[in-house]
Amino acid sequence: MQFVALVATIQDKNEEEAIRIAKEAGAGSVTILHGKNIGLEEKKVFFGLTLEENVSVLMFILPRRLSMKVLKSIREHFDLDGSESNGFAFTMPLSHVVGLDKAELHKFESNIKTMI
Repeated sequence: MQFVALVATIQDKNEEEAIRIAKEAGAGSVTILHGKNIGLEEKKVFFGLTLEENVSVLMFILPRRLSMKVLKSIREHFDLDGSESNGFAFTMPLSHVVGLDKAELHKFESNIKTMI
C-alpha cells in the first residue's frame, strides 16, 4: 500500500470541524501542530501588539487512493479556493512509513474496498 502525508493548515477555530470532515471522508489518526500565520500583508497593530492569526496544522498519513477523497472534502468544506484566506492543504508522497496502527490499516483497506 502506498502512503501520502496530507497536510492541512486551517484556522484554529476550525480545527475540530476539519478533523471531523477528514474522518468522515475516511481519515484515521491525526497529528496536530499549532502555529501562527504570517502572510504577505502586514498584520494589524493594536496598542503595539501585532494581531496574528493562530492556525492548526493537521497531518494525516493516508493510503494514496484515499488521500484525494479526504483532500477534496476539506477543500470543499472550508472553501480553500475562495478569495478569503481559509487555509491551504497539500499532499506529499511517502516512501517509507513505520508505526501505523494495525487497526487503522484494516480500516483503510475496508474504506478502499468500498471505493472500488
